[in-house]
Amino acid sequence: MRIGLIAIDGCFGSAIASIIDIVRVADGARGDVDPRIDPIELAILGPKRRVTTTASMTLSVDHPLSESGEFDVVVVPALGTLTAAATNDALQSRDARSVIASLGRLDEATTRIAAACTGVFAVAETGRMHHRRATTSWFLGPEFLKRYPTVALDLDTMVVADGNLVTAGAAFAHIDLALSLVRSISPDLAQHVAKLLIIDERPSQAAFVAYEHLRHEDPIVVEFERFVRARLDEPFNVAFVAQSLGTSRRTLERRVRAALNLTPLGFVQRLRLERARHLSATTDLTSAEIALRVGYANAETLRSLLRRERRRS
Repeated sequence: MRIGLIAIDGCFGSAIASIIDIVRVADGARGDVDPRIDPIELAILGPKRRVTTTASMTLSVDHPLSESGEFDVVVVPALGTLTAAATNDALQSRDARSVIASLGRLDEATTRIAAACTGVFAVAETGRMHHRRATTSWFLGPEFLKRYPTVALDLDTMVVADGNLVTAGAAFAHIDLALSLVRSISPDLAQHVAKLLIIDERPSQAAFVAYEHLRHEDPIVVEFERFVRARLDEPFNVAFVAQSLGTSRRTLERRVRAALNLTPLGFVQRLRLERARHLSATTDLTSAEIALRVGYANAETLRSLLRRERRRS
């Protein structure tokens, strides 16, 4: 496999370094796992001969962007931004526009595109993600949906594959993205690399999501979360909650969907499972007691939902 890693000035140094290290360890270890595994080549692609990352790491570019189509996989790492405004500005830079243009010219039949964090925005700019599943940094979810409303965004899953597109979550999800590329070559090799580098499996971003950050721009959703968090042990009725908040059911459903890409009931279920996991880890309560505290009549219902969530991840 030939992997082309795109780098532009200001991209996340840790993202670049983690992908390089994981891929090179995989190439070095493939003979120990299975001598039949072909070499894994990684090269740096870029719009100029040398680029500097956020960590002041200077990289020599091996190939211009015009040669991206010669690789089996092209990886787009984080742009080095942490806010919606900064990300939007970065996408307008000359280097970013060059990257977007080169991605748009790739033939998906021969070249897979992989991206993580804000790098997913660059891929979405090409229009390739219409009506396809993807993920990105959880805290930029609302901006992503506003900018690319036709993408089926999954903020829970750490790595999402849809056809020849692979996307990953926030900055350190580059580790997961790199492992997923190795796994596509050999699951045994990926497992071996993870053990060598002591990389724990992290299939979901859900544990890291701070919902109050996701919906901070919408006061109705803020009040909705406060209301239901205080009543997680009570039956949920969306019409009653909407009336209690002084709004209509339709408005509440629309605003929650716009802010979180979830229905009100779906969001309440996420909060209940989040609370259940917390209680399980920090108290001596039985499963039945935890279930009652988060609004489920019996422990089996809760266990079933948790199993379903793990399978989905």
